[in-house]
Amino acid sequence: MNYFPLEETYSMSEPIISVSGLRGIVGESLTPEVAIRYTAAFAAAAPPGLFLVGRDSRPSGRMLSETIQSGLQALGQNTLDLGIVATPTVGVLVRHFQAAGAIQITASHNPSPYNGIKLFSHEGRVIPADQGAKVLETYRTRTPQWKPADAIGEGQICEDTVTAHLTAILDIVDAQRIRQRRFRVVLDSNHGAGSLLGRRLLHELACRVTVLGDLPNGQFAHSPEPLAENLASVLPKVCEEQADVGFCQDPDADRLALIDESGRYIGEEYTLALCADHVLSRQKGPLVANCSSSRMSQDVAKKHGVPFFRSAVGEANVVDAMLARNAVFGGEGNGGPIDPRVVLVRDSFVGMALILDALATRNQTISEWAGQLPRYEIVKTKTAFPPAKLPQAFEALQRRFSEANPDRLDGLRLDWPDRWLLVRGSNTEPIVRIIAEAPTAEEAGGLCQAAGEVLKTLNAE
Repeated sequence: MNYFPLEETYSMSEPIISVSGLRGIVGESLTPEVAIRYTAAFAAAAPPGLFLVGRDSRPSGRMLSETIQSGLQALGQNTLDLGIVATPTVGVLVRHFQAAGAIQITASHNPSPYNGIKLFSHEGRVIPADQGAKVLETYRTRTPQWKPADAIGEGQICEDTVTAHLTAILDIVDAQRIRQRRFRVVLDSNHGAGSLLGRRLLHELACRVTVLGDLPNGQFAHSPEPLAENLASVLPKVCEEQADVGFCQDPDADRLALIDESGRYIGEEYTLALCADHVLSRQKGPLVANCSSSRMSQDVAKKHGVPFFRSAVGEANVVDAMLARNAVFGGEGNGGPIDPRVVLVRDSFVGMALILDALATRNQTISEWAGQLPRYEIVKTKTAFPPAKLPQAFEALQRRFSEANPDRLDGLRLDWPDRWLLVRGSNTEPIVRIIAEAPTAEEAGGLCQAAGEVLKTLNAE
């Protein structure tokens, strides 16, 4: 696809751009013009072929989807409209249709005024950093050349978006054994995209299901990130329904938080660790998690005698490391398990199926199973700090914590036998994120406070 240099710079506010996509407030930093230019830049570097376009349930998604599809068709590309669909399902469908790529319109766990664009390569994964950098350069410096009327692309609608993903998930578990248990399950999709496949998957596994937020209309019943403080209305439902487990998804269903049978929030960090524990009990091989994920995953790998590797923060970086290490499983501690047998995308549905598969083989509740893992507490803070001073800050922190093992994979991570501290600059703001994990919240908070004091001293100089 041909591009010409832009004759003038754009004065509009920049959206927040990451390795494999962008997000912004609709009508402000995310406008139809931004959406068209950004996806056109992506299409320019993609192989020839069909482009899939999906969206989560946010009301602004339809407008952005129609805008993007029209833009791609005006560039001569054929499109397939997936409608409302979960993000991991988009990855499955890219491979199913042998597409050139896909665009998923989602702002993940951000509030309703936000939306975003996530880019998928022809491999069915979010694009890696090198491809993302090329897209960003094209987006910022070039403008697309539109095709004449006789060369524009065509659009079609996908009639079945869930069967391929459902089949792939059922292939990795013992569905019949799960069906025999007739689990009671509460699924909180929070009016996001997750209920479309979530309800069908759980029914296929003969679960007795109560779905909260079943209608995917984007009218979130609670703040969309599945954290304990946002799920206060969901926790008692698990007890009321006498459920074996509660599953809570974010709006695009790539993250999963767990609630145990007593209505206690187990959380997102346990999702990856428990799923990995189950997979590695049946298939030995390397495990990958990002450097801000709980040490539980490292403990699980050690338990099963397999190698454990860390990646930089970000799904694309986890997938890169999984491919490089030939990992059998991986993911992020924010509730995002990645099973390469299904798709190289964080997948809440894989998480649900693996948890049920494990419970079907164990003579214990999910709280008893989770209780067997070493328990840690994570504390996350942030502080304003100039990016230019980060190298100086990392040196100062290494001197302050000289007894720890340092790692510069992504910012600075300092490791002790039973705790760790991560300090990394934001890619989008002049702030530093400080994350620590320790056996208690007080100890983790103490690490964050000590690191913050080092940064405060440097900032004052």
